[in-house]
Amino acid sequence: MAAAALAPACLAGWVLTQVLAGAGPEGEQAQLKPAPASHSAHGDAKPNAGASGTPSAEAATTPSPAAPSPLPAPAKGPLTGRTVVIDPGHNTGNFQHGTEINQKVDIGTGRKECDTTGTTTNSGYMEAEFTFDVSQRLKTVLEAQGVKVLLTHHADRPFGPCIDERARIGNEAKADAVVSVHADGVSAGSRGFHVILPAKVKGGAADTAKIVEPSRQLGERIAGNFARTTGSAPANYLGNGTGLVVRDDLGGLNLSTQPKVFVECGNMRDAKDAALLTSPEWRQKAAQGIADGIVGYLGG
Repeated sequence: MAAAALAPACLAGWVLTQVLAGAGPEGEQAQLKPAPASHSAHGDAKPNAGASGTPSAEAATTPSPAAPSPLPAPAKGPLTGRTVVIDPGHNTGNFQHGTEINQKVDIGTGRKECDTTGTTTNSGYMEAEFTFDVSQRLKTVLEAQGVKVLLTHHADRPFGPCIDERARIGNEAKADAVVSVHADGVSAGSRGFHVILPAKVKGGAADTAKIVEPSRQLGERIAGNFARTTGSAPANYLGNGTGLVVRDDLGGLNLSTQPKVFVECGNMRDAKDAALLTSPEWRQKAAQGIADGIVGYLGG
């Protein structure tokens, strides 16, 4: 039967049959494409009308279902497929949970407090506020390169997490790199940043032999880029001007099975460093410098 002889309803059914049968070179694709959200199933954007031309009661009371919003496409970039875990040091709630954070956990070579409060500037700006802000900025920069970024916490827990849990998050993610963001709290006049690297330790659950060298490479990359991007100098109170320090007493490093470093971005107790740490513009530079180091380490 010729298509022209079909009644309108039959014609619609015949066309649908042809589409579902894959008619034409794009028949299969046609099955997968939903109708545009601005049109009804009949291709009419207007409400159904009665004989008088006015909207029917059903049309007036029954809204057309909205088309589902498409999920945002993941960022693509030179480092797509790589995973980085960012660990914002401390938690603003730690100050109210002294009993909990003082509980000791196993760090492989001994036992240490679950977490600490962190420090503050003389005006009361918390290290935990600083670390979370920089970590979020760092996450944004890395995601633009296609990196999958996980945070150890989202400032939504009452305290912690404990240092062993922070390490475990990076291990379970099989992260290509883990960076813990901090700021120091030493005497005024002590200025600058430093990057803490894991020492070679073995004991209990700690065995850093496999991560010592890649962690040093990660730390060196971050130190160089951080200095260049922020204009800050390596710490004048430790590290012999290199900006690099090796420690064996940090559970977050001892328990890590993935390349990991701590970045102490400056001294919150020094007025000049504190002026930088409390500046949103400088925090953006800090995030960029750390990100550039990570990207360089990952080969991006």
